[in-house]
Amino acid sequence: MLQDPSKKYRPFTPVALRDREWPNKVITTPPIWMSTDLRDGNQSLFEPMDGEKKMRMFKMLCQIGFKEIEVAFPSASQTDFNFVRTLIEEKHIPEDVTIEVLTQARAHLIRRTMESIKDARRVIVHVYNATSQPFRDVVFGMSKDEVKAMAVNAVTLVKELSADMPETEVVLEYSPETFTATELEFSLKVCNAVTAAWNATPERKVILNLPTTVEVATPNVYADQIEWMHRHLERRDSIILSLHPHNDRGTAVASAELGLMAGAERLEGCLFGNGERTGNVDLVTIALNMYTQGIQPGLDFSDINAIGRTVEDCNQLPIHPRHPYVGDLVFTAFSGSHQDAIKKGFAAQKAGDPWNVPYLPIDPSDLGRNYDSVIRVNSQSGKGGIAYLMESKYGITLPRRLQVEFSGVVQQHTDANGGEVSASDIWQLFSATYLEPAEQVRYGGHHLFEHGNGQGIRLSIEIGGVSYLLTGEGNGPIDAAIRALRGADIELQVRSFEERSISASVNGGEASACAFIEIAAQGREFYGVGMDTNIVTASIKAIVSSLNRSHMACTAPQLSRLSA
Repeated sequence: MLQDPSKKYRPFTPVALRDREWPNKVITTPPIWMSTDLRDGNQSLFEPMDGEKKMRMFKMLCQIGFKEIEVAFPSASQTDFNFVRTLIEEKHIPEDVTIEVLTQARAHLIRRTMESIKDARRVIVHVYNATSQPFRDVVFGMSKDEVKAMAVNAVTLVKELSADMPETEVVLEYSPETFTATELEFSLKVCNAVTAAWNATPERKVILNLPTTVEVATPNVYADQIEWMHRHLERRDSIILSLHPHNDRGTAVASAELGLMAGAERLEGCLFGNGERTGNVDLVTIALNMYTQGIQPGLDFSDINAIGRTVEDCNQLPIHPRHPYVGDLVFTAFSGSHQDAIKKGFAAQKAGDPWNVPYLPIDPSDLGRNYDSVIRVNSQSGKGGIAYLMESKYGITLPRRLQVEFSGVVQQHTDANGGEVSASDIWQLFSATYLEPAEQVRYGGHHLFEHGNGQGIRLSIEIGGVSYLLTGEGNGPIDAAIRALRGADIELQVRSFEERSISASVNGGEASACAFIEIAAQGREFYGVGMDTNIVTASIKAIVSSLNRSHMACTAPQLSRLSA
């Protein structure tokens, strides 16, 4: 049993704001979005992103529509410093995008940070120092005046160094770290001193970022704190008021939405809520919450699957299957009554009418997804679930999205034939769908060869009864095979790839490796599966399987420039 919390924890003192206005406000426009996936998100990973993944994430954030992206903590590591230099020197930053760099309020770190941004067009330099009583007394051993001086001295140094960089427009951002646990009057005093030291004007605004570094109270308290600051800040017309909520109490989204109602104009967070401890606020959820209320968020999540797969790969962290909007199961109903209501809602929905389908707050097609109604084999009948039977009977562990896709095949079978589905029925359906489909493309063989720092492949395939020899080069056999097919005008994009050993005999066969590949083609996504004793062969068979499943029109004229 938990001990008496009143003996160990003290409740947070509410803000004395009896005439608060935010409860009567509504969000009508999106905030200025700032992604910190490459900094706050990256520093919280088991294995921080390497340069290739950071670049891939940066380019995706630009494509989504972020105009402000915090890219690094350049004084913290040579890796971060080099990434900033690469972005600038190789001109990867679009003209309408401003990068942001973070530094503590310490002179040598600020100087190193300013070195990293040399020759950039426009940069936000984000300076912070903690201001709450535990940090003042325990961590720093400083008085309030000394903590305020730390902030002012840091801002003054950034201002002086900026004057020596006329080619770069430097925008100041200041965060009183641990704002939510700091006395409001002191937070106000520090922020006013910072804007005065920077000499902020309406033409040269300063970003004041008020973070819930750690959530210490309910979201309404944070909204009160933001509204209080919004009302009392000096030079308010020269300030962009920013939020940076964390999710320690699980209420970061609510804190952000109420904070925007309370007067903030800018929001910092990560895609899908990655970040220190329980994470930063989830920008995808907030943007799509706005979208469901008729507000165009200005961020493009129309291909949410591709974004999710990229984030999972770069962060090496899975997105929860019940995550709002993007989780693998959020558009899947297991309940029969839910399936019935959704089915009737789709039937009644007319083009041009407001969205009004039960259980679905958003049209899945707006996100490039569809509604997957999953038929579950009743485990209490002794048949087990589809995934359970495939693993326990045949030793094949299906990726979750393949489970959802294949369950639709099972559903079609049960709708047409009725009755229960046995383990052998499921295997026959799986084999016919993925391993032995009506083949337009047939695998013949392959030969690998070394190429520079990568690998090349000569791939023998048969298309419509005609044999072709395709050649491709890439960073590995899968990449090389994809490039070989693209050279034959067969366009496809790889969404995900997994390889696994088979832990049981498959109908007495000798296959020991199984590969699963998810591709995007013709505006849809398809899985392919390959099995073989050799994992590379299994992987190439999986690619061929995915092509056959996509029903691509691979005709001889498209391959006319190849030798048979």
